[in-house]
Amino acid sequence: MQSFKIHEAKTQLSKLLVAVEAGEEIVITRGEVPVAKLVPFPKPERKPRVPGRLKDVLKWDDRFFDPLPEDELQLWNGEGD
Repeated sequence: MQSFKIHEAKTQLSKLLVAVEAGEEIVITRGEVPVAKLVPFPKPERKPRVPGRLKDVLKWDDRFFDPLPEDELQLWNGEGD
């Protein structure tokens, strides 16, 4: 665990954050008195992906796959009004 006075911590904050991201803990002191500690933020747990979990939530009929009308297709392509 490293400690830095407030002025040092302000001038080297980016470097201190890199060290904290790597797992180090940094103590910031006012004179010789500790006033704060920088610690890594816990990474959020990611739930495993489950294929098909939206199967009954999202629904569409076969018209979804029909080609767009020509005038609407032109608008999507940046042509027309």
